[in-house]
Order: sequence, then C-alpha cells, then structure tokens
Amino acid sequence: MTLGEILAGVRLRAPLSPLLSQLDVQGLDYDSRRVQPGFLFFAFPGSRADGRQFARDAVDRGALAVASESPAPDHFPAPWIEVEYGRHALALAARNFYRHPDERIALTGITGTNGKTTTSYLIDAILRAAGKTTALIGTIEYHLAGRVLPAINTTPESLDLHRLFAELEAAGGSHAVMEVSSHALALGRVYGLAFHTAIFTNLTRDHLDFHHTMEDYFAAKQLLFSGAGAPPPAWAVLNRDDEWCRRVELPRQSEVLWFGLGQGATVRARHISSNLQGLRFEMQSRKARFMVESPLLGKINVYNVLAACCAGLSYGFAPETIAAGIAQCRAVPGRFERIDEGQPFGVVVDYAHTDDALKNAIAVARGLAPKRIITLFGCGGDRDRAKRPLMGQAAAENSDFVVLTSDNPRSEDPLDIMNDALVGIRRTDVPHVVEPDRATAIARAIKEARPGDIVILAGKGHETYQVLKDKTIAFDDREVAGGVLRGFGYHREPK
Repeated sequence: MTLGEILAGVRLRAPLSPLLSQLDVQGLDYDSRRVQPGFLFFAFPGSRADGRQFARDAVDRGALAVASESPAPDHFPAPWIEVEYGRHALALAARNFYRHPDERIALTGITGTNGKTTTSYLIDAILRAAGKTTALIGTIEYHLAGRVLPAINTTPESLDLHRLFAELEAAGGSHAVMEVSSHALALGRVYGLAFHTAIFTNLTRDHLDFHHTMEDYFAAKQLLFSGAGAPPPAWAVLNRDDEWCRRVELPRQSEVLWFGLGQGATVRARHISSNLQGLRFEMQSRKARFMVESPLLGKINVYNVLAACCAGLSYGFAPETIAAGIAQCRAVPGRFERIDEGQPFGVVVDYAHTDDALKNAIAVARGLAPKRIITLFGCGGDRDRAKRPLMGQAAAENSDFVVLTSDNPRSEDPLDIMNDALVGIRRTDVPHVVEPDRATAIARAIKEARPGDIVILAGKGHETYQVLKDKTIAFDDREVAGGVLRGFGYHREPK
C-alpha cells in the first residue's frame, strides 16, 4: 500500500510530494524497537517520553518516513510528515492499512467507571452462545478467537486494535467486544472506529488525576456516542438510573436502549431474586420478555446483565440465545471472586478501587446476610488524592471492621497515602487497623473473621503485581488469601 493511500483522510500540515506519496509502505509502528525496513514510524508525545527522540532509531532500523504532530529535529535524515494530531493520524492510517476491518467486524464498545469488565464478559458469552467467533479486549486480558493474550492497556493503541481486528477477521471472526476507557477516548485510541453498539454503564469519581474535573471525565465518555472520527454508533445503550448517562447527547442516527430499575428504562428487570447461587429475574423490554439466570452475585450485576441483554437485543438475537449466554458466564476474574478453602466464612477478592465501587462491593456482600463484613482496601499512589478520604469513609460506613493497607503506592510513601484515607475512616467509629504491608494486612483481615462473616479484599482484583517506588513485585490477592487460609488449617476438598 502506498504512503498516499495510508494517509488518506489524515489532516496533513503540508501535502505529500508525488514521489513521497507513491512510496510503498510495508508496515506501521509507534515503537521504534518494532520498526522494520519500509515502515512508517509515528512519533507522538507520550506520558513518559516524546516519540521524536526515537525517530532516528526508527530510521536506522529502516523506517522510510516519520509522521508527527511536532516539527522535525534539525538535519533529520529522512522524510518528516507533519500531521495535525498524531494519535488521530495513527488511528486513521492503521484503519487504512488494515483495509477498514471495523466495516466487517461488529464492534461493541463499553465505557463507564464501573462494570465495564463484567459487562464485556457477559456480552462475549452471548455472542459465543450465538455461534460467533469473537474477540474480547479489556482490563484483565484479551481473547482472540479462543486464544488468550496479555492485556497491555484496558484499551490498546489504535494500531494494536486494528491488528487484533485483522487477526480476528483472518480467523473467521465477526464480532469484537471492548472496554473503552476514558483515557482511550481522550487520547484518540478509538478515533475513527465505527461501533455497532456503544454502552455507558455509569459515571462516578475516578481518574481525576488525568481528567481534572468530572465534566472533563464525562466529556471523554460522550465521545463514544458522538462518533469521534466516525459515524455515531448504530445502537446506544445507557443506564437510565445514572444521572450522567441521562446527560449524554444522543445523535438521531442511533437507536437507543435505556436499561435500569427505575422509571424511564425501556429494558428493565422485574421479580429479582438474589442469593448465594446468583441472580434470577425477568428481563422486560418493549419487544421481548424472558427469564434470566446468572451465577453472578448482587444488585450491581443486575445492571451489568441488563446492559448485556441490551447488546444482545441490538444484534437481534433470540431471547433463548441471550439467556444461554448470560447463564454460561460463570465468573469474571477479580470481580467479587470467591476464595474457598473450606473456611466457615466468606473471602472475596474485588477490583473495587473507588468509593462508589467499594459501596457496591460491600452492598453485594451485605445482600448475602453475613454476620459481619470485614473490608480491606488501599488507595493507589500518583492518582487522585481527593478520593482517598472518600474511599475510607465508604469502607468504614458500610463495614463492621476495616483493614487499611497499601495498593500500588507507586512513587508515593504508602504511609502518606494511608493517612489520606484514614481521614475518611475516622469520620466514623468503626473498628479498624492500619497495616502497610498488604500480605500481613490480608492475614490480619482473615484472622479477624468468624463463622458467617464475609471478608472483602478490595482494590487489586485480577492484578498479579504490586507497583512500588523502585520496582514492581509479583502479588496476587487471591494467591495470598488462599495461602493464608491454608496456613490457618483450612483445606478445600476436591469435588
């Protein structure tokens, strides 16, 4: 494919010369270490480094030209193409290079503060129940036509997305489900993508270290429904019970499905039954009514299941197909994941790392009628400090005992982070302990438990690491909790 064809639709600050336009391009990349002869290299500013400093290395490796929103360094030895916005240029170029795979693969994008991962797993299960070969792209891992790949970002860079779509298409795939983070929307990683279905789960305080205000955070979410660089989604699915979702400006071209439990929802749950075995309710819409059973726990998962049902309806699937997919989604790693070593109390690991998510996780546990709830949590370093006391207060107001510990302190002193959270805990009189070593804290929380209690280990969920100031270490709450339980003499009998 020629350079002119690859850059079709990209806003250039100067037109390509006829000679440059006809250059044959073998590939694209934004990482100089992956560049091969004949590649076009994209150099744009990153969170840690300016890609221009790697441009010469890319040329040394065989790049035929560099595209960037910044001017060329003095005496640069290869063609330098200035574009208006680097990440938008990369997104459109990648789409052109892979010949518009989003026109042949039906994309479902899910945005929101909480529930994206669970909803994505549910929708993928529905698609597979319908006999589709799928891709699943999100926080925990990527699934591609039955293969499991490590997740680098919740939403990959646009070039990596198009590569995945091209691989899916080559494997006979037809549908992809992806979490669409606010960072990805703001940075243009999904720019130009045509979504069949776009879903908004909810919006609560998070990522304000990046977006600075809730209005800016919401504005990023709005982009998924406005169709940034592409037509708006064919279907828009929104949580009617969330005030931010109700503020979304919806284009006339989009069919709209509102899900929820309150007034105004066009897809709703009725006759909800929730217990230790999961959820059961009747899904009602204007065109369908059927029973849904899910092994997932708690009211918050009613919303996730409803959102997934809406996605199934947007694709025209039969009620029995949607219900079968929901039933087959047994568990989502790190989302209220039970750790069972035969102990007479519950231990669950959950990804909750905002005050709202903590409230939701604790509410799920409270709905199981435990004697007491023991909540362990921490707050991430180098992130929004203002949410730390809110998390402390949420844990303390809704639990019977709180263990405050560390959670990816990054460059900050864990004690400073914990002191911020302690302000919120001390607004209540709940019993609590402070233990900066997370492994010791987990043992302390489990030691506190008595028969009939539930211990919630919140914050890390599926993560298998702890990010410290000078290194990243292996750490998995699930493994640590299982080891602690076995150390206390519990042992799960094989089934």
